[in-house]
Amino acid sequence: MEAGSVGRVETQFLDLPKPVRLDCGRELHQVRIAYETYGTLSPERDNVILVCHALSGDAHAAGVAATPGESTRDGFGAEDRDGTAGKGLGWWDGMIGPGKAFDTDRYYVVSTNLLGGCRGTTGPSSTDPATGRPYGSDFPVVTVADMVRTERAFLDELGIERLAAVAGGSLGGMQALQWAVSYPDQVDAIVVIASTHALHPQGVAWNSIARDAIMRDPDWQGGHYHGTGRTPDAGMGVARMVGHVTYLSAPAMHDRFGRRLQFADDIRYTITEPEYQVESYLRHQAASFVKRFDANTYLYTSRALTYFDLARSFGSLHRAFEGVTARTLLIAFSSDWLYPPAASQEISAVLEGLGKPVEFHVIDAPYGHDCFLLEEARQTPIIRRFLLGAS
Repeated sequence: MEAGSVGRVETQFLDLPKPVRLDCGRELHQVRIAYETYGTLSPERDNVILVCHALSGDAHAAGVAATPGESTRDGFGAEDRDGTAGKGLGWWDGMIGPGKAFDTDRYYVVSTNLLGGCRGTTGPSSTDPATGRPYGSDFPVVTVADMVRTERAFLDELGIERLAAVAGGSLGGMQALQWAVSYPDQVDAIVVIASTHALHPQGVAWNSIARDAIMRDPDWQGGHYHGTGRTPDAGMGVARMVGHVTYLSAPAMHDRFGRRLQFADDIRYTITEPEYQVESYLRHQAASFVKRFDANTYLYTSRALTYFDLARSFGSLHRAFEGVTARTLLIAFSSDWLYPPAASQEISAVLEGLGKPVEFHVIDAPYGHDCFLLEEARQTPIIRRFLLGAS
């Protein structure tokens, strides 16, 4: 079957009728969810796949955005890959559509912007109904479990009780795991890509550095910068640079940049301007990111993914997965040191030990963590076979 596009799509919004109770003990009132859908919902409502995004993603996962804006279609060399067409494409457009990994001729795919987001779902930049001002750092700390609880409440409003699958990469994969653990009788399968049951200490450390870069920017103003005319763009840019480097691998950076100079045939003896192509690339990434992303959302989402730890939450991975009934597909990438294959191997081993149905694949690819966004063609046949196996 030839793969096709889902075409032009419009982001929709839904207001939850009830408050969302959070792990921190607080409740969020008047929660709005931004979402998109692709494909056709079956009369039995049994063909739904929920797609969950990573830290910097949003609800626009596939097709061309009806409203032009800064795309969240990331990944190493995304601009080279997509050209100008990438500006309006969803962040996982190569995976969602007719004949693709998440085949919209067969499935009804739903993508939401996660709780705490800045792309339409209630988050720190949203208006606090109690004050009439943006929440800022008064927004409650949220967890991956809170995000999933909110997604469950959202699907309830759509009349969708059961999911054929939940899928995502990175933080999206954490959400998929949480779905299988929290709602074992409501999920048939999960697709967990370049993810983990708990971020390794080095990942926790890099995320801490990124958050500190934002909070030490004087323009952060304790998180209450909205309406002041000043935003922590400098700190946010550094956070993006730090994050972007962790998504790559050393061989990929060497192949792409080496030690090639950016602007001259020889060094210019400057400490303020970029000399090397890799420096210029990171500055470009920073400048692009601050235009479309809220700094507080970065803080809250980064903290949520570092808090995620299924073994700590349940006492052990064995206890966490005891009640899981979903078929599980795990995909990892050989060069991903931020979410290494060893983490997926741990999940696979525990599920196998419990007699749960699980597949585990490691794809040999050089691009580090960004592989889950770049290696779409190699993931597609694995995912299609896995999903069809449930039919």
